[in-house]
Amino acid sequence: MTTTKKQKVLLGMSGGVDSSVSAVLLLEAGYEVIGAFMKNWSGSVCRPATVDDKSSHIRKSVVSEEDAFEECGWKAERRDAARVAAKLGIPFVTFDFEDEYRAKVVENMFEEFEAGRTPNPDVLCNKFIKFDRFVQEADRLGCDFVATGHYARTHSSNLQPHTYNLLSGLDTNKDQSYFLWAIKPKILARVMFPIGEMLKPDVRERARQAGLEVAEKKDSTGICFVGEVEMREFLQERIPQDPGNVVTTEGKVVGTHEGLAFYTIGQRHGLKIGGGEPYYVIEKRPQTKELVVGSNFHPALFKSELTASQLNWFQKPKTPFICKARIRYRQPLQDCAVDRFPPARPVRRSLGEGGGGIKGGGSAARVSVKFSEPQRAVTGGQSIVFYDGDEVIGGGIID
Repeated sequence: MTTTKKQKVLLGMSGGVDSSVSAVLLLEAGYEVIGAFMKNWSGSVCRPATVDDKSSHIRKSVVSEEDAFEECGWKAERRDAARVAAKLGIPFVTFDFEDEYRAKVVENMFEEFEAGRTPNPDVLCNKFIKFDRFVQEADRLGCDFVATGHYARTHSSNLQPHTYNLLSGLDTNKDQSYFLWAIKPKILARVMFPIGEMLKPDVRERARQAGLEVAEKKDSTGICFVGEVEMREFLQERIPQDPGNVVTTEGKVVGTHEGLAFYTIGQRHGLKIGGGEPYYVIEKRPQTKELVVGSNFHPALFKSELTASQLNWFQKPKTPFICKARIRYRQPLQDCAVDRFPPARPVRRSLGEGGGGIKGGGSAARVSVKFSEPQRAVTGGQSIVFYDGDEVIGGGIID
């Protein structure tokens, strides 16, 4: 008599309801599940350590419960994840990825802000930690798949065997596909998003049915893995203040700022300009250290075109093509035309049209994007993600 060996899944468990319900669903589907907590940050949020901090020590890949790192919220989250794993009767391990997280996510964040751009640490965390370093640990443990509690989906490609495509989550209010565009396409075949077909209220109800204590736990916010910390306070521990004038689009000085690095295009709060009509950041002028502000509807705050680089495609694009895109999380999808930069010819193909679209062909190292409608607060360093319906074509970093 022969028995079929269960496929093994390494599940990232954050201590929240989404990853906890993912464990329930995987077990019900017949998988062998190992729960894993990723400890990516233990330093003080007020004094982030540098990568070459001589006081830091070499950490093991898997850490024990007795390890005493500085409290930063991660211990409580790990405790919740461990309790869920114990209730479900699955193994539970903790991985220490802090060195990689600091080097590839936090350092990049400081560099980008200092250069006047606004990065998205969640995108880099997914690319380098959750769907790279975590996958390496899955290989070490002999796991067939990795899984997380993201609101996203995958499906096998009809065009290329053994290739999977990324889709947005069914719950449009929670869809996290925007943050997943940069993961390596070859990884998708091994990635599972168990709650991708569910709505958030149904996820919580499923947790209640399973008797999980985290059923009513609120969703986490803030910097990925660092937590709920005021961004300017966090940045000022590493980036010195460099004051300058706050000026209107007409050139009138209306205040002073602490440094251009601490502000982002479209920002309203934190400008400390009292009275009258609210101001929004429209432009940063490094040469004069001026922070330019204007009304929320000032034409300078809107752009119809942008360029993007550091591209990642789940399908090889053949430019030019027409698709939809978003330049920030939860933004409604916008119609746009994508071409190589500099454009080689007029856009004349759209997705699904014979001989056109992105189905096959070469890829562009940098693209220009023209929107049908002007977009508010196009911000360098942020992500632009391209969609064909609910399928993620790819994405890039706005120049």
